[in-house]
Amino acid sequence: MQKLKNVYLVGGAVRDQLLGMSSHDKDYVVVGASIKDMLANGFKPVGKDFPVFLHPETKDEYALARTERKVGKGYTGFQVDASENVSLEDDLARRDLSINAMALDEHGNIIDPFNGQHDLEQKVLRHTTAAFVEDPVRVLRVARFLARYGNEWTIHDETKALFWQMKEQQELSALVPERVWKETEKALNEPHPHLYFEALDGLGIFPELECMHNVKQSATHHPEGDVWIHTMLVLKRAADLQYDLPTRFAALTHDFGKPVVYAQTGKLHGHEAAGVPIIDKFCQRLRVPNKLKELAELTSYYHLHTHKMAELTPKTLYKVVIGGFNAVKQPARFLQFLHACECDSQGRGPTKENLEYKSLAFGKYLLDGLIAFDTKVIVKEAIEKGKTGPDIGEAVRIAQIQAIAALKDAYASKA
Repeated sequence: MQKLKNVYLVGGAVRDQLLGMSSHDKDYVVVGASIKDMLANGFKPVGKDFPVFLHPETKDEYALARTERKVGKGYTGFQVDASENVSLEDDLARRDLSINAMALDEHGNIIDPFNGQHDLEQKVLRHTTAAFVEDPVRVLRVARFLARYGNEWTIHDETKALFWQMKEQQELSALVPERVWKETEKALNEPHPHLYFEALDGLGIFPELECMHNVKQSATHHPEGDVWIHTMLVLKRAADLQYDLPTRFAALTHDFGKPVVYAQTGKLHGHEAAGVPIIDKFCQRLRVPNKLKELAELTSYYHLHTHKMAELTPKTLYKVVIGGFNAVKQPARFLQFLHACECDSQGRGPTKENLEYKSLAFGKYLLDGLIAFDTKVIVKEAIEKGKTGPDIGEAVRIAQIQAIAALKDAYASKA
């Protein structure tokens, strides 16, 4: 067994090292080697479409240098050449962005044929070659990098032009739902997820968001502007508060109903219920997990209730907290809902961002009280009175409404 020569650390690990960031994964490119050479050195093959191997000890990924030639539509329509005569520069040229097209040799020397170091310094996301247009997923990846790094970064004008070229040439229509959601999920978890959607605005990938432009809102309640601006601010707030993925997704989708009712009536009344089927279709189209879909739909339907939670009657509070969210059994989901509503309230421009969202504290108080409320005692009493089936359930419902009323009064007395 001979030691492999011409092995280079590539991609994100090099980029992150130059940015002073830690990198979880390390990917290597091997130049001038064959599959036989890799197997002889104990590497384990894992690649399906091209030769990728796991190091026998570190389990890092090692790929043979390769080129890709476009032969069909979409991100799968490529013919791969991983022969021994493929150079490092050839391999780097197929990568999406200049900042991802750098390599580091064993002596610590950086190979940078596309000026990725310069673009890192200038905080510019720029494509490597015109071959960028051959893979529609790259559009999503560029937008996701913007969501990671923030608005100090920009997408190069020529790269933006390629976005629109791909739209005009129908290349973006080849995006498959699973890949769109995979990139979108990652973007939602980034520090600046709203920048992902802003970068993709107008490309037809998210029509449910694009139709929010120019949907007017009450200047009294929404001094920030139209529904698009509001939605981006709500999502930004959810990220700033470091809320989890389901909360961020609910923040993104909570006003999906507004463009529909606005187009029908010129007003926004009833947008809460109108948003539910739109969210449902959105999630079906992109294969969004049910856990996220359910929270998003509930948030759309009930978010206006929560903004005035302290004013609701005990029966209506029961309808929301127990009937809608089953909060006693699923408290985490109810808390995610409260957080999404908090972001909705605070995502209305700089004058609203730091205002206390009073319904959050009240909602948590109510939830804690209902969790502590022992329904087993109610069930036992109902059975002793000869009640069965639905009558027992009704006895529990009445008792929980009474408990909500007592909790509401107790909270009000503390305020």
